[in-house]
Amino acid sequence: MGLMAGKRGIIFGVANDKSIAWGIAQQLRAAGAELAFTYLSEALEKRVRPLAESVDSTIILPCDVQNEEEMVAVFDQLKQAWGTIDFVVHAVAYANREDLKNPFSQTSRDGFRLALDVSAYSLISMTRCALPVMTAGGSIVTMTYLGSVRSVPEYNVMGVAKAALESSVRYLAAELGERGIRVNAVSAGPIKTLAASGIANFKEKLRVAEERSPLKRLVTQEDVGKASLYLLSDLASGVTGEIHYVDAGFNFNAG
Repeated sequence: MGLMAGKRGIIFGVANDKSIAWGIAQQLRAAGAELAFTYLSEALEKRVRPLAESVDSTIILPCDVQNEEEMVAVFDQLKQAWGTIDFVVHAVAYANREDLKNPFSQTSRDGFRLALDVSAYSLISMTRCALPVMTAGGSIVTMTYLGSVRSVPEYNVMGVAKAALESSVRYLAAELGERGIRVNAVSAGPIKTLAASGIANFKEKLRVAEERSPLKRLVTQEDVGKASLYLLSDLASGVTGEIHYVDAGFNFNAG
């Protein structure tokens, strides 16, 4: 029996086979979990559906996390299909490219709202929609980055959004603890993903991370997937409200 045998949950944020969310999905499925997936657009569905089917998923649903009605519909369909769920993976973030590369003081009001809405508020709304179908002992995991607590060049408004996300993790964990539901975040080191392609000079960030990490390597989707598996499983039954770094030690040795 696998670590997640008999457990069911949904993953938001798979874009392709390089996605961190996909690395998490692979680890969860290998541990015996039953998975559901969402996609944002028809173009992304063409990438997500084959991946989902490769891990035996039959629930693949459209969802724009800025649309409350679509979010509610996703969890209604999970209730109809499964009755209850055991976990949610939130791996969703977005900011306009110009708000990443321009000086931070030039961040547009609309761009600020967009980044915070998609990258942070969506965790709150997702949790709210999940609560009616989540079991006691359930777990929610989201993805963050070191730019939440350090100024990282060309990360800008996304750093603010990730800081808001991490604070949301703590407040949600404090609220939901009495229901036996845990909320945590994984702070992953830089990984080549579709989302990372929007960050200027990303190759240089990869070089610096590898050079300064105590382990002298970059982390992989598999590394993040394994850590997320731990947080989503009963092995982490006493862990909530935490930011768990998976970055080969870069966070404390960045200089």
